[in-house]
Amino acid sequence: MSTPAVHKPVSAAPSPLPAGERRLFLWLWRRYLRRELGWLLLALLLMSLEGAMFGAFSWMVKPLFDQVFGTRDVGAMWWVAGTVLAIFTIRGLAGFTHRVIMAWVGERMVARMQSDLVRHLLGLDTAFFHLNAPGALIERVRGDTQAVMTVWQTIISAAGRDAVALVSLLAVAVSIDWRWTLVALVGAPLLALPLAWVQNLVHRASTGARQAAADLATRLDEMFHGIATIKLNRMERQEETRFDEARDRFVRGTIVTAAGQAAIPALMDIIAGIGFFAVLIWGGREIISGEKTVGEFMSFFTAMALVFEPLRRLGNVAGAWQQAAASLARIRAVFDEKPRVKPPARPRPATDITSPRDISLENVHLSYGGQAALRGVSFTAHEGERVALVGPSGAGKTSVFNLLTRLVDPDSGRITLGGVPIRDLDLDDLRRQFAVVSQDAMLFDDTIRANIRFGRPEADEAAVEEAARAAFVLDFAARLPEGLDTRVGPRGANLSGGQRQRVAIARAILRDAPILLLDEPTSALDAESEARVQAALDALAKGRTTLVIAHRLATVRTANRIVVMDRGQVVEEGRHDELLAEGGLYASLSRLQFADG
Repeated sequence: MSTPAVHKPVSAAPSPLPAGERRLFLWLWRRYLRRELGWLLLALLLMSLEGAMFGAFSWMVKPLFDQVFGTRDVGAMWWVAGTVLAIFTIRGLAGFTHRVIMAWVGERMVARMQSDLVRHLLGLDTAFFHLNAPGALIERVRGDTQAVMTVWQTIISAAGRDAVALVSLLAVAVSIDWRWTLVALVGAPLLALPLAWVQNLVHRASTGARQAAADLATRLDEMFHGIATIKLNRMERQEETRFDEARDRFVRGTIVTAAGQAAIPALMDIIAGIGFFAVLIWGGREIISGEKTVGEFMSFFTAMALVFEPLRRLGNVAGAWQQAAASLARIRAVFDEKPRVKPPARPRPATDITSPRDISLENVHLSYGGQAALRGVSFTAHEGERVALVGPSGAGKTSVFNLLTRLVDPDSGRITLGGVPIRDLDLDDLRRQFAVVSQDAMLFDDTIRANIRFGRPEADEAAVEEAARAAFVLDFAARLPEGLDTRVGPRGANLSGGQRQRVAIARAILRDAPILLLDEPTSALDAESEARVQAALDALAKGRTTLVIAHRLATVRTANRIVVMDRGQVVEEGRHDELLAEGGLYASLSRLQFADG
């Protein structure tokens, strides 16, 4: 017996610890950053060039004051002015180029990450999506990947431009007077404890803000998809309140994050003020006594004035990384999810499926989250038969359909198709054998034509129109302004229930699969729509093995065989008349449905 992994909501991912943060960065580097190493090195070179120009400018202040302003040397004026012009030109060109490179590389990285996330999510089984709301997953794919851009905009820029600028400016300051430099930086150690506290605050607030953003997206997704239910139950005010609460949590987290990040440059400014005060008191005496020139002091003062700007940005790196780490942890939590349903290592070819293509379940057990859904189910549907699954709600009928198409795998037991265990078949080959029509006809916000072609995009126009005709889609499409090219709206909202079902049946006809799974496709329709849909289903079922879940027993009287299920077990099996004569559960259900009063 297999012991499948249990999915959990990805919002339950733990906050990363320092060691975990290092692992996150290494994961980001190996998976995405390393691919762009050449562009990164070029950008870092240009950043270093831009950063070095800060030191070069502060160095040029000394001859500006001592030679141009002090001695009024016209020759010096020309070369000093030309050098300053060159410094600013180089700085401007280098800054422009590396910003364009980083924006291009960053957007490419985010696009790849989003594509990888979507690909990974599409590969997960349905149990994962039962635990994670669509809005939360949308926020993972959109919001969290965009938040990672701070890694590019702040951290890498700090590693290139700001680190080099800091070193070059400090080199100029030390070359003029190392004692002045020490005096100017006397307050720097005082930043250690406040910075550690602020970083922790930013991390907690960022994690909360990202979760609040996911909750906000979930609220909007549910609100817009359930708008009719909200209006009919007069729940607009309650939904507004729920949205406002989620929005307020997001706003609070964002404000605290912004305040934490703003606190870092504020602390830097206070320390800079202390340093300038000390240097003016200490160095002013040496200027007055003639030990230092005005040019030396101004060059030093310029270097120290400029040094705090890259130092402030470097101080923001920790906060920016905390924000990025919060998003990366959430993204990594999605990638860490593994599908329970896996393709076989060495799939058998579809040609191994022998005729007759009988479907057989042998002692199949299935549970969801520890709750048993099927308990030793066994039955066979022979090729070409129409087999109905009936029973009360929760009997396990839909679970059988999910097992046949491997949306889930059983805990134990064996399922075969034409004598081949379905676990041995490639997932594409297996699912190519089935066409499914359910009571909830899932249509996409596209044209009727595109929805029919969904699942077989290579089908030609003639095949699409023939499927539409066979499913009676052309009966109503011909009255629409754009015919089959009419858009159906979100989830097919522009069509009636019967029209949606006919489009879904046309899709199944076009798919032309040998096995048809019908999950009560007419249960929610009016009599006229049901008659149309039933006629389309009868045309579709000809020559195919058909399994149908039925709640209304009138629709399965003509089935070749009826499998009666209750509490995850097969309790009866036979034809309609035989089961009535047995007087069991089927007869009881039949009396309830056909009683005249």
